Amino acid sequence: MSVDSSTTVSTPTTEAPPAHGVELSELAAGKVKSLLEQEGRDDLRLRVGVQPGGCSGLIYQLYFDERSLDGDLVRDFDGVEVVVDRMSAPYLDGASIDFSDTIEKQGFTIDNPNAGSSCACGDSFS
Repeated sequence: MSVDSSTTVSTPTTEAPPAHGVELSELAAGKVKSLLEQEGRDDLRLRVGVQPGGCSGLIYQLYFDERSLDGDLVRDFDGVEVVVDRMSAPYLDGASIDFSDTIEKQGFTIDNPNAGSSCACGDSFS
């Protein structure tokens, strides 16, 4: 009769938060890093969301946030954490964020395949 003396050791695993479907271009990630360096803070993340408003129904939100909210979806882009709340995630799935620095336009741009239509100013969508 043989006795199996092997034991199974389980180690606790740290699960990463679920990821979202938003993409951040290399240029946009560089701009975010530059802005964070100017702020002198390493505890901020780029939060992307949508909320009701604008002339087409929904407006984008892009801001730095130190909070971690229940249900946040997180992705890291070369050291830049991009956070999307669960309610905004379906509206932003497949969206890409870029940065434009030209004479005509300077700022972040969002190309969103989920936007059926947008207003003339481009600030809101439905």
